[in-house]
Amino acid sequence: MTDAPRGRGRPRKTESTYSDTRNDLIRSGLELLTQNGFLSTGVDAIVKNAKVPKGSFYYYFQSKEEYVQTVLGAYDSFFEHKLKKHLHDKSSPPMARMENFINDACEGMKKYEFTRGCLVGNLMQESPGLPPSFIKQLRDILDSWQNIVASCLYDALFAGDITSDVNEKQLAAIFWSGWEGAVMRAKLYCSTQPIHDFWDYFKISVRYRHEQRV
Repeated sequence: MTDAPRGRGRPRKTESTYSDTRNDLIRSGLELLTQNGFLSTGVDAIVKNAKVPKGSFYYYFQSKEEYVQTVLGAYDSFFEHKLKKHLHDKSSPPMARMENFINDACEGMKKYEFTRGCLVGNLMQESPGLPPSFIKQLRDILDSWQNIVASCLYDALFAGDITSDVNEKQLAAIFWSGWEGAVMRAKLYCSTQPIHDFWDYFKISVRYRHEQRV
Protein backbone atom coordinates (compact mmCIF):
# COMPACT_ATOMS: atom_id res chain seq x y z
CA MET A 1 0.00 0.00 0.00
CA THR A 2 1.44 3.39 -1.00
CA ASP A 3 1.19 6.61 0.95
CA ALA A 4 -1.45 9.09 -0.19
CA PRO A 5 0.08 12.00 -2.09
CA ARG A 6 0.68 15.15 -0.08
CA GLY A 7 -0.33 18.64 -1.13
CA ARG A 8 2.19 20.83 -2.87
CA GLY A 9 4.78 22.15 -0.46
CA ARG A 10 3.11 20.42 2.46
CA PRO A 11 5.70 19.03 4.87
CA ARG A 12 5.35 15.57 6.36
CA LYS A 13 5.04 16.37 10.05
CA THR A 14 3.97 14.70 13.21
CA GLU A 15 1.24 16.41 15.22
CA SER A 16 3.89 17.57 17.70
CA THR A 17 6.11 19.08 15.01
CA TYR A 18 3.11 20.78 13.42
CA SER A 19 2.23 22.41 16.72
CA ASP A 20 5.84 23.41 17.44
CA THR A 21 6.36 25.10 14.07
CA ARG A 22 3.07 26.96 14.22
CA ASN A 23 3.81 28.09 17.78
CA ASP A 24 7.31 29.23 16.73
CA LEU A 25 5.71 31.44 14.09
CA ILE A 26 3.23 32.86 16.60
CA ARG A 27 6.00 33.58 19.12
CA SER A 28 8.00 35.28 16.39
CA GLY A 29 5.02 37.49 15.60
CA LEU A 30 4.47 38.37 19.25
CA GLU A 31 8.07 39.53 19.47
CA LEU A 32 8.25 41.48 16.22
CA LEU A 33 4.76 42.97 16.21
CA THR A 34 5.09 44.29 19.78
CA GLN A 35 8.33 45.93 18.68
CA ASN A 36 7.48 47.18 15.20
CA GLY A 37 3.74 46.97 14.56
CA PHE A 38 1.88 45.52 11.56
CA LEU A 39 2.97 47.69 8.65
CA SER A 40 6.70 47.47 9.45
CA THR A 41 6.74 43.70 10.01
CA GLY A 42 7.02 41.57 6.88
CA VAL A 43 6.67 37.84 6.39
CA ASP A 44 10.39 37.52 5.60
CA ALA A 45 11.31 38.98 8.98
CA ILE A 46 8.80 36.73 10.76
CA VAL A 47 10.10 33.47 9.27
CA LYS A 48 13.72 34.54 9.69
CA ASN A 49 13.13 35.27 13.37
CA ALA A 50 11.28 31.96 13.79
CA LYS A 51 14.02 30.09 11.86
CA VAL A 52 11.53 28.30 9.60
CA PRO A 53 11.23 28.21 5.79
CA LYS A 54 8.98 30.81 4.20
CA GLY A 55 6.87 28.04 2.67
CA SER A 56 5.92 26.90 6.16
CA PHE A 57 4.31 30.26 6.86
CA TYR A 58 1.85 29.85 4.02
CA TYR A 59 1.19 26.25 4.97
CA TYR A 60 -0.08 27.30 8.39
CA PHE A 61 -1.59 30.68 7.45
CA GLN A 62 -3.31 31.72 4.24
CA SER A 63 -2.23 35.35 4.53
CA LYS A 64 -0.41 37.84 6.71
CA GLU A 65 -3.82 39.16 7.79
CA GLU A 66 -4.91 35.74 9.07
CA TYR A 67 -1.55 35.28 10.77
CA VAL A 68 -1.64 38.62 12.61
CA GLN A 69 -5.21 37.96 13.76
CA THR A 70 -3.98 34.66 15.22
CA VAL A 71 -1.05 36.38 16.93
CA LEU A 72 -3.37 39.07 18.27
CA GLY A 73 -5.63 36.37 19.71
CA ALA A 74 -2.64 34.76 21.42
CA TYR A 75 -1.56 38.12 22.84
CA ASP A 76 -5.08 38.76 24.12
CA SER A 77 -5.11 35.40 25.92
CA PHE A 78 -1.73 36.10 27.52
CA PHE A 79 -2.57 39.65 28.59
CA GLU A 80 -6.07 38.85 29.81
CA HIS A 81 -4.61 36.09 31.99
CA LYS A 82 -2.17 38.63 33.47
CA LEU A 83 -5.01 41.08 34.13
CA LYS A 84 -7.23 38.50 35.79
CA LYS A 85 -4.35 37.11 37.85
CA HIS A 86 -4.01 40.47 39.57
CA LEU A 87 -7.41 42.16 39.34
CA HIS A 88 -9.42 39.11 40.38
CA ASP A 89 -7.21 38.52 43.43
CA LYS A 90 -9.70 39.17 46.21
CA SER A 91 -7.00 38.76 48.87
CA SER A 92 -5.81 42.32 48.09
CA PRO A 93 -7.74 45.61 48.13
CA PRO A 94 -8.96 46.69 44.67
CA MET A 95 -6.47 49.50 44.08
CA ALA A 96 -3.60 47.34 45.33
CA ARG A 97 -4.63 44.77 42.70
CA MET A 98 -4.40 47.48 40.06
CA GLU A 99 -0.97 48.49 41.29
CA ASN A 100 0.23 44.88 41.33
CA PHE A 101 -0.76 44.57 37.68
CA ILE A 102 1.01 47.82 36.80
CA ASN A 103 4.20 46.80 38.59
CA ASP A 104 4.13 43.41 36.84
CA ALA A 105 3.74 45.11 33.45
CA CYS A 106 6.61 47.48 34.24
CA GLU A 107 8.87 44.56 35.10
CA GLY A 108 8.00 43.01 31.75
CA MET A 109 8.99 46.18 29.90
CA LYS A 110 12.29 46.34 31.77
CA LYS A 111 12.94 42.66 31.04
CA TYR A 112 12.87 43.36 27.30
CA GLU A 113 14.73 46.67 27.69
CA PHE A 114 11.71 48.68 26.52
CA THR A 115 11.82 47.22 23.01
CA ARG A 116 8.33 45.74 23.37
CA GLY A 117 5.14 47.60 24.07
CA CYS A 118 1.47 46.70 23.94
CA LEU A 119 0.51 44.93 20.71
CA VAL A 120 -3.02 46.31 20.91
CA GLY A 121 -1.66 49.83 21.39
CA ASN A 122 0.74 49.42 18.47
CA LEU A 123 -2.04 48.30 16.16
CA MET A 124 -4.39 51.03 17.38
CA GLN A 125 -1.86 53.58 16.12
CA GLU A 126 -1.96 51.93 12.69
CA SER A 127 -5.74 51.55 12.57
CA PRO A 128 -6.30 53.80 9.50
CA GLY A 129 -4.23 51.39 7.41
CA LEU A 130 -5.48 48.11 8.88
CA PRO A 131 -8.03 45.70 7.37
CA PRO A 132 -11.59 46.17 8.77
CA SER A 133 -11.45 42.75 10.47
CA PHE A 134 -8.58 44.00 12.65
CA ILE A 135 -10.60 46.96 13.87
CA LYS A 136 -13.40 44.76 15.19
CA GLN A 137 -10.94 42.38 16.84
CA LEU A 138 -9.08 45.25 18.50
CA ARG A 139 -12.30 46.79 19.77
CA ASP A 140 -13.50 43.46 21.16
CA ILE A 141 -10.20 42.90 22.96
CA LEU A 142 -10.10 46.39 24.42
CA ASP A 143 -13.73 46.13 25.54
CA SER A 144 -12.92 42.86 27.31
CA TRP A 145 -9.92 44.37 29.10
CA GLN A 146 -11.96 47.41 30.08
CA ASN A 147 -14.62 45.17 31.62
CA ILE A 148 -12.00 43.49 33.80
CA VAL A 149 -10.68 46.84 35.00
CA ALA A 150 -14.22 48.19 35.46
CA SER A 151 -15.06 45.28 37.75
CA CYS A 152 -12.04 46.03 39.94
CA LEU A 153 -12.83 49.75 40.01
CA TYR A 154 -16.42 48.94 40.97
CA ASP A 155 -15.05 47.05 43.98
CA ALA A 156 -12.97 50.12 44.88
CA LEU A 157 -15.99 52.43 44.55
CA PHE A 158 -18.17 50.08 46.58
CA ALA A 159 -15.54 49.86 49.33
CA GLY A 160 -15.28 53.64 49.44
CA ASP A 161 -11.58 53.53 48.55
CA ILE A 162 -12.17 55.88 45.62
CA THR A 163 -14.85 58.39 44.65
CA SER A 164 -15.76 59.65 41.20
CA ASP A 165 -18.43 61.60 39.36
CA VAL A 166 -18.41 58.99 36.57
CA ASN A 167 -19.13 55.27 36.76
CA GLU A 168 -16.64 52.41 36.73
CA LYS A 169 -17.06 51.74 32.99
CA GLN A 170 -16.13 55.31 32.11
CA LEU A 171 -13.21 55.17 34.55
CA ALA A 172 -11.97 51.96 32.93
CA ALA A 173 -12.10 53.55 29.47
CA ILE A 174 -10.14 56.54 30.79
CA PHE A 175 -7.62 54.18 32.40
CA TRP A 176 -6.92 52.36 29.14
CA SER A 177 -6.60 55.56 27.13
CA GLY A 178 -4.02 56.82 29.61
CA TRP A 179 -2.33 53.44 29.92
CA GLU A 180 -1.64 53.05 26.20
CA GLY A 181 -0.16 56.54 26.03
CA ALA A 182 2.00 55.90 29.09
CA VAL A 183 3.34 52.65 27.62
CA MET A 184 4.33 54.46 24.41
CA ARG A 185 6.17 57.13 26.40
CA ALA A 186 7.86 54.43 28.49
CA LYS A 187 9.23 52.89 25.28
CA LEU A 188 10.39 56.28 24.01
CA TYR A 189 12.19 57.22 27.23
CA CYS A 190 13.27 53.67 28.15
CA SER A 191 11.81 54.21 31.60
CA THR A 192 8.80 53.08 33.60
CA GLN A 193 8.44 56.58 35.04
CA PRO A 194 5.71 57.64 32.55
CA ILE A 195 3.62 54.66 33.67
CA HIS A 196 4.05 55.47 37.36
CA ASP A 197 3.30 59.14 36.65
CA PHE A 198 0.07 58.16 34.91
CA TRP A 199 -0.92 55.83 37.75
CA ASP A 200 -0.21 58.48 40.38
CA TYR A 201 -2.37 60.97 38.47
CA PHE A 202 -5.15 58.40 38.02
CA LYS A 203 -5.23 57.76 41.77
CA ILE A 204 -5.47 61.49 42.44
CA SER A 205 -8.28 61.83 39.90
CA VAL A 206 -10.37 59.18 41.68
CA ARG A 207 -9.46 60.56 45.10
CA TYR A 208 -7.83 57.36 46.29
CA ARG A 209 -8.01 57.36 50.10
CA HIS A 210 -5.50 54.69 51.02
CA GLU A 211 -2.30 55.77 49.33
CA GLN A 212 0.30 53.04 49.44
CA ARG A 213 2.76 51.39 47.09
CA VAL A 214 2.83 47.61 46.96
